[in-house]
Amino acid sequence: MLCAQNLYLSIQGHDVTETQVIDSLNYKKVFKDYKSLQKEIDSTHFRLQHLGYIENRIEKTEKINDSTFSSKFALNKKYDTIYIYTPENSFSEQELNMISTEVSEGYFSIPISQTEEALRYLNELIIERGQPFASLKLIRLEKKDEDNLKAELQITKNKKRTIDGIVIKGYEKFPRSFLKHYLRIKKNSNFNLATIKKKTERLNALRFANETRSPEVLFTRDSTTLYFYIEKVKSNTFDGFLGFGTNEETNKLEFDGYLNLNLTNSLNFGETFNLQYKSDENDQKTFNAQVDTPYLFGTAIGAELGLSIFKRDSSFTTVSQNADIYYQLNSNHRIAIGINALQSNNLLETDAFNIQDLSSTFYTLKYQWVQPQYRNLLFPEKFKLNTALGFGQREHMNTKEDQQIFDLRAFNIFNLNLKNSIFLRLTGSGMSSSTYFENELLRFGGINSIRGFEENSLLASLFGVINTEYRYQLNPTIYAHSILDFGYLENDIINSKEKLFGFGFGFGILTKAGLLKFNYANGKFEGQNFKLSNSKIHLSLNALF
Repeated sequence: MLCAQNLYLSIQGHDVTETQVIDSLNYKKVFKDYKSLQKEIDSTHFRLQHLGYIENRIEKTEKINDSTFSSKFALNKKYDTIYIYTPENSFSEQELNMISTEVSEGYFSIPISQTEEALRYLNELIIERGQPFASLKLIRLEKKDEDNLKAELQITKNKKRTIDGIVIKGYEKFPRSFLKHYLRIKKNSNFNLATIKKKTERLNALRFANETRSPEVLFTRDSTTLYFYIEKVKSNTFDGFLGFGTNEETNKLEFDGYLNLNLTNSLNFGETFNLQYKSDENDQKTFNAQVDTPYLFGTAIGAELGLSIFKRDSSFTTVSQNADIYYQLNSNHRIAIGINALQSNNLLETDAFNIQDLSSTFYTLKYQWVQPQYRNLLFPEKFKLNTALGFGQREHMNTKEDQQIFDLRAFNIFNLNLKNSIFLRLTGSGMSSSTYFENELLRFGGINSIRGFEENSLLASLFGVINTEYRYQLNPTIYAHSILDFGYLENDIINSKEKLFGFGFGFGILTKAGLLKFNYANGKFEGQNFKLSNSKIHLSLNALF
């Protein structure tokens, strides 16, 4: 049986120092045939040129025995710097400063070892200007002085390419305003396929569409047409949970829950409609309806309208209406201005000092920042920040009083590795006023706030909540987590300040029906003894359809 014999290569310089330089390249030393061996010798020659040994040469290659070859190199002079002379108005000084510390009119200098990287960078700049077939090369390479070289940069350009047409395959009714303002891909803009591919990754952050394959381009003599491959996905959600716990006064088991219907892109405009109804164990009922219409009339301007109705047993009702106009800065950031009108009525048959008929109007300024987490089915958003600041007046018994409100809601997921992460959420709200009534105070507590407490059972003029979770993802569809929550509230009506804590655990399972979540949490005030009866179990199902 015959076996192919390996060939071995050894490369030396004129002295020990030159040989050490050659060895630092870690050239390949074992080959299956002579052709690949010779190719490695040539490759070493070019690699030495990139290091600055422009005049290096291969003096000889000889056969030592049947399997060993030796090649002798003369490295000669090493040049450190190359001065590259550029065509007039080809690049700005700011662009050249990204690759060079010495930029003058008509030329720039770089270490010779960085020449290839610098040319690649300059070529990308030209491509971004709509020249996908442009090429660069150095000509008239020669000595500038004893230690440096100089060369001229030659740029070969073709016809400038702009995006002349856009064709959508698959989801033909994909809203065109999202192409223009969300992806920022517009007709008649410079063509750069690499930039376009990077932009279309944002499609995977949309709830109603996905990119099925990378964009493609059709070049003809006179036009450039882009092809996008998009599919419409299920984006409507039905979210609900059933909670139960023991009433501390009656010692009986009580239930609470909510329903949350979210319709997204039903009209193929990217719009969102949210309807929420909540009833909890404190005989509190909440109804919320909200409509979000982005990119009105093909612009970056959108509108958000909302209606909220809250009723607490037979004490009072509160109706709140809001209207916001926002500007989408880009796919991650938006700013908004709006108005919020509130009307609250006392339902008690007897007078109650802390519950009064009142109305208020606030003018608000809002900001939102969202950072998606692509291709993560369980946690599609990595970071989110919502802030709001409002100034207005409350009217009560023909008396007006200035008030200010603020709201902060933010979370971030710190990914330690593929399976382990830490979730951190901060929620804070406050109202500044000379006097307060109970039916205008902020309400919080429950599964979407500080866990282990009854839904909306906590009243405050100022509160803050920190939610923390350590999450372990067993696979792409199952995760388990801890619960450790901290809260602080101030109630200026009764002059109280309280610290709150929530402890527990939970898990989530992504099923064909949707995301099923289970949380077990126990809540307590500072100084209060731990009681098992204070525990709350929350079940929720976020179903896609």
